[in-house]
Amino acid sequence: MGRQSSSAARRVVVVVCAAMVVAAAAAQKYNAVYNFGDSITDTGNLCTNGRPSQITFTQPPYGETYFGSPTCRCCDGRVVVDFLGNFDSFFDSFVFLVCLLRRADGGGWWLLQRSTSADFKKGANMAITGATAMDANFFRSLGLSDKIWNNGPISFQIQWFQQISSSVCGQNCKSYLANSLFVFGEFGGNDYNAMLFGGYSADQASTYTSQIVDTISNGVEKLIAMGAVDVVVPGVLPIGCFPIYLTIYGTSSSSDYDSLGCLKKFNDLSTNHNNQLKTKISALQSKYKSARIMYADFYSGVYDMTCCGSGGGKFNYNNNARCGMSGASACSNPASHLSWDGIHLTEAAYKQITDGWLNGPYCSPAILHS
Repeated sequence: MGRQSSSAARRVVVVVCAAMVVAAAAAQKYNAVYNFGDSITDTGNLCTNGRPSQITFTQPPYGETYFGSPTCRCCDGRVVVDFLGNFDSFFDSFVFLVCLLRRADGGGWWLLQRSTSADFKKGANMAITGATAMDANFFRSLGLSDKIWNNGPISFQIQWFQQISSSVCGQNCKSYLANSLFVFGEFGGNDYNAMLFGGYSADQASTYTSQIVDTISNGVEKLIAMGAVDVVVPGVLPIGCFPIYLTIYGTSSSSDYDSLGCLKKFNDLSTNHNNQLKTKISALQSKYKSARIMYADFYSGVYDMTCCGSGGGKFNYNNNARCGMSGASACSNPASHLSWDGIHLTEAAYKQITDGWLNGPYCSPAILHS
């Protein structure tokens, strides 16, 4: 999240994370994969202008599991879009995303820096850490401008994609994009984080869920209008199970927790969002008969203590001693955990989720089909 301008028209924000994948499965072939979202699928957009030390996920032990060093992914290794691109029976070849952003002076704005090495025909990643569904004006109206720290809501990410589409498919975009895979989200998690950490209760935050879900749905429709056919739309994660929420908002009352030890009021917020999103997706499926709009489940199965930190206690989380800060260390076996840093998941968890998206049961319908 970052300082956002009130005028998107004056300064166009463009992201370029290119050279992703070419799909070539016998039963299913994609030209490319185009991803939109936040830190769950950001593969380095936030850090392409350098790696400031105050951003914890630019520091060890981030990246240790697969890359051996931090890559600006909020994970110990790979994230979902990495696994989508490396699924042998689904994709013919894989190239890790190349992010070509630069930062403008004074505003936290990300501008396109074109390069001949950027192959958008193979895919592009618009996701950027801290991204929200809603624009800056929404948070400003709630008095929460200081709770968003990056500039990349849905409207901007679609704008970024529109600006690179001419280099992707020229005058034949609908045909090209109809044979590409789109992953749209998750969106909404940072919107709720801004509200909840900005003093709003879970009940208050839930009153804005319909607006957030409408914004996501409208974004999907814009992609379909451009030619997208296969669109994966993930829901939000069970934030009541996240160590950061369990640590900051934990209580001594057992009635505040569900049978798995997660805070009910926060998971109710996530569940309400996902239920509304599934209803919207169902409506879109009915409206666009020729499209495959898939609901992807990030929620199910995300239950475990954190892996990396120095907070101690039941959840090993301390906001002043987060993963990547001095003194923090990783658990000996991240693969046995679901939560990496109290906020994001481990590579192992993302691998399991990706498998569930490709084959079921965590995507309805599953991405893979004959």
